[in-house]
Amino acid sequence: MALSVTLSTLSSSPTSSFFKPLSDSSSLSSLQLHFPSHLRRHFRNSAVSLAPLRRRFPPSVEAKKQTFSSFDELVANSDKPVLVDFYATWCGPCQLMVPILENVSATLKDKIQVVKIDTEKYPSLANQYKIEALPTFILFKNGQPSDRFEGALAAEKLIERIEESLAIKS
Repeated sequence: MALSVTLSTLSSSPTSSFFKPLSDSSSLSSLQLHFPSHLRRHFRNSAVSLAPLRRRFPPSVEAKKQTFSSFDELVANSDKPVLVDFYATWCGPCQLMVPILENVSATLKDKIQVVKIDTEKYPSLANQYKIEALPTFILFKNGQPSDRFEGALAAEKLIERIEESLAIKS
């Protein structure tokens, strides 16, 4: 079974998350720029440039997909421990974890690799690792699960948990 994994990276386009389609069509004519409500008052009846405000918005997340012949190959052949986030697109706490995982990935980039697995696309993996709650995080070291935790966590708590697990399971 070929496995398509999403690895997150940061984009340099801070305003791309403000483009929303007005309908289901994907044509460029159906795109409109939506400002957050707290910024709209700044742009009414003024010719203020967007340039100074762009720095305030976090960069958007772009996914980089990689395909492996198997999940076991991914975790076994990694030169670093692998933190796997088992998630679903409909899961609110899973969506909350996206920017937190970006922060964790950036902070621990020399120590771990973060991988996201959609349980809807790969139910066999969810069954194999007995995923019953979302999000579920499993830390793999040398191809074997070394720690497991469930639920949304703050970035600081997640980093602390990972570092403790790496220190204990060395």
